[in-house]
Amino acid sequence: MNDILFWIIFNVFVLLLLGLDLFVFHRKEHEVKIKEALLWSLFWILLSLGFNLLIYYWRGPAPALEFLTGYLIEKSLSVDNLFVFIMIFSYFKVPLKFQHKILFWGIIGALVLRAIFIVVGVALIAKFHFIIYILGLFLVFTGIKMAFSHGDEEVHPENNPLVSWVSKHIRITKQPVGGKFFTKIDGKWFATPLFLVLIMVESTDVVFAADSIPAILAISKDPFIVYTSNVFALLGLRALYFALAGIMQLFHYLHYGLSVILVFIGAKLLLSDVVEIDMRYALLVVGAILAISVIASLLFPKKPEELPEPPIKDEPENKKIVNP
Repeated sequence: MNDILFWIIFNVFVLLLLGLDLFVFHRKEHEVKIKEALLWSLFWILLSLGFNLLIYYWRGPAPALEFLTGYLIEKSLSVDNLFVFIMIFSYFKVPLKFQHKILFWGIIGALVLRAIFIVVGVALIAKFHFIIYILGLFLVFTGIKMAFSHGDEEVHPENNPLVSWVSKHIRITKQPVGGKFFTKIDGKWFATPLFLVLIMVESTDVVFAADSIPAILAISKDPFIVYTSNVFALLGLRALYFALAGIMQLFHYLHYGLSVILVFIGAKLLLSDVVEIDMRYALLVVGAILAISVIASLLFPKKPEELPEPPIKDEPENKKIVNP
């Protein structure tokens, strides 16, 4: 099958899935329960593995292994990023029934952003080989920084340049208007506080992409493998959020496991011209680190007073969503 045709078919397929998700299965805003979220998570994971199987028969075992490794890394980094989403929604007091819509449009923006980052990254690496050493050093630095920074972060929307600019230059309602991002009052258009939350989520993804794109480029230089593994990891992000939102704080050692993975991948890039680590061993290392961090979290749980607050439940309309 022609590669360009497959790119078109893949993106149409993704848009179709997203359209069905928002306009059919989640047409009515509601609080996503754990059972529903788990079923959707299972669906996205099985779909990703099915696509991995397609790559195996279409392109061979090596690209399929790269996809699986990249998907596992991106999915793991996404889980850690969900902590930030919880803090954002908690700060703005966003009810659960509106969180799915924000995450949906946030992921649409993330897909566009990741596609741009991937195309630029692959092109730069192909033209300037030394960039792989810069990416390797960046991943090692990020991994070390991550290991020492977790646990003290707080969300400060007023320090976000984009949120600050929007707050000063666009009319924003004091109270939310249902699940709308914009509303018309006396013939004038206003943004709602929910739009500020979306801006916060989108701008936060820029930081996420700065970590995840170099990590996946260390696994594969094939734009299609890099892009599709990112897409499938992001597609299941919303369902994963609602499935794990109440228990993510239990996996407190996962953050440190991810920091080790970033250092490992960075070292793999730095040593790529000296020794090439077989992708099978790379996958085993990543899987083992994740398993150890999850098991350690369950064996050595945090004390109850150290756990963060759970996601915001639905509240009376006049108490929902605050401006920064």
